[in-house]
Amino acid sequence: MSRRRIAGTPLAASIGAALALAAGCSSSTRSTATTTATTTATTTATRTVATAGIPPALLSEARPVGVGPRFQPPVSGPVIGPCRRTLGPRIGVHLEVFAENRVVIVPAGIGTLPPRTYSAGRISGARCYGDLVTLEPTGVVLVPPGVRLTVATLFRSWGRPLSPHRVASFSAPRGTQVATFVAGRRWHGSPGDVPLARHAEIVLEVGPYVPPHHSYTFPPGT
Repeated sequence: MSRRRIAGTPLAASIGAALALAAGCSSSTRSTATTTATTTATTTATRTVATAGIPPALLSEARPVGVGPRFQPPVSGPVIGPCRRTLGPRIGVHLEVFAENRVVIVPAGIGTLPPRTYSAGRISGARCYGDLVTLEPTGVVLVPPGVRLTVATLFRSWGRPLSPHRVASFSAPRGTQVATFVAGRRWHGSPGDVPLARHAEIVLEVGPYVPPHHSYTFPPGT
C-alpha cells in the first residue's frame, strides 16, 4: 500500500457531552440534535488528530483504497522467466496505480506459484519465484539484478490489461490517455515501455490527477 493511505485514530466518546445544548427544544428533538452534533464533532476531531503533524503536501496526495474487485484485482497471469526455488538477490521497483481517484492495489503473489505461506500479510515462502515478484500488497516489485523487464511484463504476470488507454479494469476518459510518471516526472511514451529499473518510482493514473511521488523508501537490501 502506498504512503497516500492515511488511517484514522478513534477518540474517546466524551466529546459530545459538552454539546448537549438545545434550549427551547423538546426532549426528543434535543436527543436527535445532540446525537447529530456528537457524531459530527467526533468525526471532525478524529480527522484532526489523525492528520496532525502530517505535511499538507502529503495530505493533498492521500487517496483511499478503492472498494471491490476492480480496485483489488487478484493475480491471474503466468510466472515470467524460470521459476526458481529460492528468491535470490533482488532489486526493488515501486508501482502505484490510481483510478477514479482511488488506490488500485497491486497484490502480493505476482510471479509466484502456490503453495504460499504468509507472515503478517507478507509472502514468506512459495513453491518458486519468477523473474519479477510481489511479496506484499505495497506495490514493491522485486527483480533480479541485470534482468531487463518493463511495466508491460509486470501487468502480463499480474494478468491485467495495460495500454495507453487502459489500466486493469479502468479505461481513460474519452480523449485522454493513461497518465504515467517516473520519479514524479511525466512519461510521454506508452506506460508498458517503462523499464523496471532499480528504485524506480512509477505511477499510473486513470481519471483525476493525483500528485505523483518522486521516490519511495525501499526495504533494505533491494
